[in-house]
Amino acid sequence: MFVKEVTVENQVGLHARPATFFIQKANEYKSFIWVEKEERRVNAKSLLGVLSLGIVGGTTIRIIADGADEQQAVEGLVKLVNSGFSE
Repeated sequence: MFVKEVTVENQVGLHARPATFFIQKANEYKSFIWVEKEERRVNAKSLLGVLSLGIVGGTTIRIIADGADEQQAVEGLVKLVNSGFSE
């Protein structure tokens, strides 16, 4: 299992468009991937799950992966979040 924390810096957070980019990226990996905000953990490959967290700008989340490519998955998603989803 590989875990990393990252702060969502873009102003709107993970609304529909950035969440879609996040899920598409998560689906590139074979590992099981979760996003955790406070005490809630959801499947990072589920649009409804990610949107249900209500992640806004300035929120710190944890990205957790477990599987063959877990480190690459977490690093790739952290990089995407840090890029501001190209907004």
